[in-house]
Amino acid sequence: MKRSLFIFFSLALISGGYAQSEISVEEVILASLQKNYEIKLKKNEATPAHYEGGVSYGVLLPRVNAQATTITNSNNNRTITASNVETLRSGVESSNLSGSVQLVWTLFDGTKMFATRKRLNETAELAEINIKAQVNSTVADVINTYFGIVREKQQLKAITEQIAVSEERTKLAEKKLQVGTGGKPEYLQAKVDLNAYRTALLQQEARIKKLKEQLNLLVGMSLPDQYEISDTIPIQLDLRLDEIESGYESTNQSLLAARKKIDLAHTALWETRALRSPTFNFTSAYNFSKTENTVATSAFSLLYSRVKGYNYGFTLSVPLFNGFSTSALIQRAQAGVLQEQLNYDQSKAETQVALRNAFVDYDNARQTLSIEEDNILLAKENVFIALEGFKRGIITFIELRTAQQSLLEAYSRLITVRYQAKVAETELLKQQGALVR
Repeated sequence: MKRSLFIFFSLALISGGYAQSEISVEEVILASLQKNYEIKLKKNEATPAHYEGGVSYGVLLPRVNAQATTITNSNNNRTITASNVETLRSGVESSNLSGSVQLVWTLFDGTKMFATRKRLNETAELAEINIKAQVNSTVADVINTYFGIVREKQQLKAITEQIAVSEERTKLAEKKLQVGTGGKPEYLQAKVDLNAYRTALLQQEARIKKLKEQLNLLVGMSLPDQYEISDTIPIQLDLRLDEIESGYESTNQSLLAARKKIDLAHTALWETRALRSPTFNFTSAYNFSKTENTVATSAFSLLYSRVKGYNYGFTLSVPLFNGFSTSALIQRAQAGVLQEQLNYDQSKAETQVALRNAFVDYDNARQTLSIEEDNILLAKENVFIALEGFKRGIITFIELRTAQQSLLEAYSRLITVRYQAKVAETELLKQQGALVR
């Protein structure tokens, strides 16, 4: 009987082969890492921080500026000397060309420049953590969506199997009606149930198409118009909460980001406190100036003048009083450190709760899965026996219909618990930060 049962249900699930190539979840994840819009946006947001971190040594280097000016004058001059000699000049032109290169090198500013460099590097590190967090979240969405499609495909097969049973039941009801051993209500009910399953099949196919479009969106619309995916949901059944909780603080991206924000807040406090320190600069400049006059307006006027040379020295600036502005900034920076510490503590607690809740779902699904896998075999055998009994007339169509409905419900529970176990497993690995290293 069991061999016949296996053959019957195997034939009901044969689809005739794939028309398209099958895409694995690993291939979809790889495509999402390259094409997902959210990841691209996060990387683009991080570009300035990465650049500033890469050139953070620049805050230790001198600042060099160049300046050049050229001025042309055209004047009408009138001069009267002490001896009452008057001179009138029209259109007197003169030109001046000047330029300079200035260098300012901060030698000491209370270590503020070192704090600034550290802040730029930490900001780049935070941007990288945020990218990894987005990657981790996207991979989780891809996995859940991918196996959501698998779930609906398995449900589709379950409905297809019910259609096969209903078609057999309809044929039997029709034969009984023809030979006079059955009633028309049995036949009509069998047809109604068959049409209901066919409608459910169409709705299930539409649901799968929608989920495939959602999956395609997660990979930047890079999947082909027609593609197939796996038919199974692999589940890790050996995850342990104590192992996950033992190291999640060093791998969970949300906690790593929160901790990095604490570091940034401390660095900002360091920068602000440095405002109270004196600033000692080395300054130097090279200057050039040239003036040309077309006409001498007096005996003492110069027709040509040029000056060039350099200078250097040191400047010391000591902040004495600025209306308590620096003190206010320090207080604000200290409050920022406390705020980020509280945010970290809150994130840690929320992550721990999320981990434990995910493990409760995972452990429940893991235990339920074993029960439902045994139950589906019983439900299949029950339908097979009911069909054989209906053929011999020892079971009513109501009993067969009940067995058939029980099989569909068993399938639905089994498929649901498989998917729930996968979602819980994915959530555990996501909270651990272990989906993508």
